[in-house]
Amino acid sequence: MINFNKNLNDPNFMSLSYLLIGIFILSYQDALIKLIADNTTFWQLQLIRSFFNIIFLIIIVIYLKNIKLLFPKNWKPVLLRGIMMVLCMFCFFSASPILTLSQMAAGLYTFPIFVTIMSIFISKEMVGKYRFVALLIGLIGSLFILQPWEDTFNMYQFFPILAGFFYACNIILIRKHCRNESPISLTFIVGILFFVSGLLGVFFFEFVFNFNQNPNLNFILQGWVDLFFTTFLLIIFCSILNIFGNMSLAKAYQNADSSWLAPLDYFYLVFACFWSKVVFDVWPENYDIVGVFLITISGLIIAYREKANNMNYLNE
Repeated sequence: MINFNKNLNDPNFMSLSYLLIGIFILSYQDALIKLIADNTTFWQLQLIRSFFNIIFLIIIVIYLKNIKLLFPKNWKPVLLRGIMMVLCMFCFFSASPILTLSQMAAGLYTFPIFVTIMSIFISKEMVGKYRFVALLIGLIGSLFILQPWEDTFNMYQFFPILAGFFYACNIILIRKHCRNESPISLTFIVGILFFVSGLLGVFFFEFVFNFNQNPNLNFILQGWVDLFFTTFLLIIFCSILNIFGNMSLAKAYQNADSSWLAPLDYFYLVFACFWSKVVFDVWPENYDIVGVFLITISGLIIAYREKANNMNYLNE
């Protein structure tokens, strides 16, 4: 018989629960953003969503009676990390009107490959045979997602993989310079940068750049459009999901070893396929399934070797 009271006192069990809840919520948010992409623009979405993110975070710190939680201790790396997240989200959602949710998710989850590659040059880490094999598997998985041999191949399929690169930059910055920052301050600064970029994007595409409409590019090359009330409510709902999803992930990684949780983060790919079916009635194609599988295997190998290296370091 399962002892739930005992499980609730187990930090690893609770961290696993927070992690799965967080990625479930965020994958649902991403599905909703893809759903409303035809009725809004990237810049409008970011402007409205980040505005409510900022408001909700201010309400949280007022409730906690600690306004200092909004402000980072070390501004420069936090700002740089925020810029990486803005670029990541731009690349991730830019192709949302064209690609399936599972293709977008698989591209984003190439980030462990980029983290490993950047660690070679930044931290001078040695790449052993296991990590080399993982990189090769991940590269093959990416090719299955991109499918460059198909007539339907287009440059938009690179965007989620580029998002994976910027997300990897974010992880490197957190590891090296932002470990002691409050999750609220990290989220708040990203919200401010999203708001500023959304404002600049709306202004530029409304008043500076006159674009001839193309259904595939409207989402990123238009500034402001008339919103349906339901779309506006969904954007606010996405803001709430974003706050609670990221808070849940922060709670998970505060209470357990990140190398233990990292492999479980790949449940996002499973949830993305689930929401793709539920929201859009689309299952991943065979090539996509193979690509997701290979990228997941690659990430699991990298996570396993990172955990093994950490254990060896502690035993020295």
